[in-house]
Parts: sequence; structure tokens; C-alpha cells
Amino acid sequence: MDKREFEKSDLIFEAPFATLGVKLESNIITEIQFSPAIHQQRINNSQAKSIVEDFNQYFSDATHVFQSPTYLKGTLFRRKVWQQLTLIPCGQTRTYGELASAIHSSPRAIGGACRHNPIPVIVPCHRVVARNGNGGYAGSTSGFLMEIKRWLLKHEGVIDV
Repeated sequence: MDKREFEKSDLIFEAPFATLGVKLESNIITEIQFSPAIHQQRINNSQAKSIVEDFNQYFSDATHVFQSPTYLKGTLFRRKVWQQLTLIPCGQTRTYGELASAIHSSPRAIGGACRHNPIPVIVPCHRVVARNGNGGYAGSTSGFLMEIKRWLLKHEGVIDV
């Protein structure tokens, strides 16, 4: 991730697995980014404090349902996939193929939509796995981003991560 782009985030705070950068439009979450580096925290208003508290509740209790307002920018197809992701219960996973069957698409197209999910964690693309393993996360199949996916799945009680 480009540090300059991350620093443009409206809200920056530490999560158990990374630094989160949150972009807002009119106090509505439009994008979440991850950085392995520690950045100076930026929580500058009551809405920002509310968003951080929402995340902290999730970090304490994986079953917490996010209350922060979000807006998903994307194609009709991607928004359809992201809507399906929100239906996967905490502690469960679905394969790319299962989601593809549900919306009459292909597993590769599902993976593409997951890769471009602008609001990871809240829209739980980490709950989508390959038929024979964890698959990828945010376009990566190893390294920092996959460690985040494993952390999230383990936090939610998924055994095989």
C-alpha cells in the first residue's frame, strides 16, 4: 500500500492485526485500507470515535454486528456479490463456487468482486474461501493480507485457517 494514499484516510487507528485507514464521505464509511506500519492515530470527531468503538466491539466479540453507516461504490455485479457476503454468518465460510452458484456466476468473478471489496471486515469477504484452502484476500495469496484473513477467521471461530 502506498503510504501517502493511506495517510489521506479520514480516520486512522490500530486494530489487533494492522493499522486501519478509513475513508469517509459525510461520515459514511466508503473505504477501509490496511497497513502493516504503525501510523499516527487520527480520530477527530464524535462520528470517528463511534466508528472506532464499533470496530473495538467487533474485536472484543466477533458476533458484533457493525452499526456504522457504509456506502459501497461498485458495479451492479460487485454490489450483488458484496450483498451476498453480508449474509454469511460469523464463524462460517462459503466457497467461491458456492457463492457463484447462488448468483449464477463463476468462482473467478466472485473472487474478483471480493478482491475489490472497498469495505473489508464490515463486508466480510474474509469468509469466502477456496474449495481446498483459504483462497486469497484482497488480491494476495500470501503475506500480510493473508495473515489478516487468518486472524479474522480465527477470531470468528473458524477452526481450519
